[in-house]
Amino acid sequence: MREDYRAIAFLEYGGPEVLQVVEHPVPDPGEGEVRLVVRAAGVNPIDWKIRSGAAASFIPVEFPVVPGGDVAGVIDAVGRGVTEFAVGDEVLGSIDFGGCAEVALAKAKMLTKKPASVPWELASALPVAANTALHVLAELNVREGETIVIDGAAGGVGTVAVQLARHRGAHVIGTARESNHEYLRSLGATPVVYGEGLADRIRSVAPNGVDAVLDASGRGSLPALIEVAGGTGRVVTIADFSAAGLGVRMVSADAEGAAGRIAEAAALAAAGKLTVPIAAAYSLEEAPEAHRVSEAGHVRGKLVVLPGGKAD
Repeated sequence: MREDYRAIAFLEYGGPEVLQVVEHPVPDPGEGEVRLVVRAAGVNPIDWKIRSGAAASFIPVEFPVVPGGDVAGVIDAVGRGVTEFAVGDEVLGSIDFGGCAEVALAKAKMLTKKPASVPWELASALPVAANTALHVLAELNVREGETIVIDGAAGGVGTVAVQLARHRGAHVIGTARESNHEYLRSLGATPVVYGEGLADRIRSVAPNGVDAVLDASGRGSLPALIEVAGGTGRVVTIADFSAAGLGVRMVSADAEGAAGRIAEAAALAAAGKLTVPIAAAYSLEEAPEAHRVSEAGHVRGKLVVLPGGKAD
């Protein structure tokens, strides 16, 4: 391992242009940590929300910040107290920050071993989306035969949540622009167009009502979603920071149990029962463009950054 590594970082809040390639000394893992050579890092909407300052009141940061909470890579150093992993293990998992780099530190309890049949890009697309989706489905107590609406169903979390809800035997209504409707049908969801008149469109495909709602979009649909759900009791959002004003809980996945949830998703992916399309892959230098695309919305699946170049 060389003495320095490259990473994408921002030193102030702003647009994608504040992201720059920097070099840092390679760190040693602390107690309970491992060091990864990052093969792929997922890009999530929360990354640009943190970078822009939109999430500052919820997620304070200390500059410089290396974004990236999704990571997949090879362990090259193990800290004190870590017994479940060894140097050379291929892993995926969730970290607070730092994934968009050639090297990253991760808490061992947030990682799981990567199945050999799962490609690096898919491995990096799973952690945050799967951890969040499984946590939310448990929070909503979605059961077989129930109907759940997933707003923003074609994105990363939405894509995973649709498949996991269907795996539980639930009926899924997914909102997306019309160009993504055939994609949602392929995942087993009934698609509807978001925007004005959403409540009526949902009622037309769910005449017996809606049991639960996940807002994975955060683009203003909550009033309509509350209406079709008959109240806020089983409505949650992962993306609308104004939700409290409507009486809706904003949910984020707990670190407790994260490795188990990610392992469950990885096993489903290895068995061909869960997939996430990779909308685009970028080099470190292209990370600002990845943020621009993510911020513009309408991403089908996930965007990933490949710090070491094209993955195998």
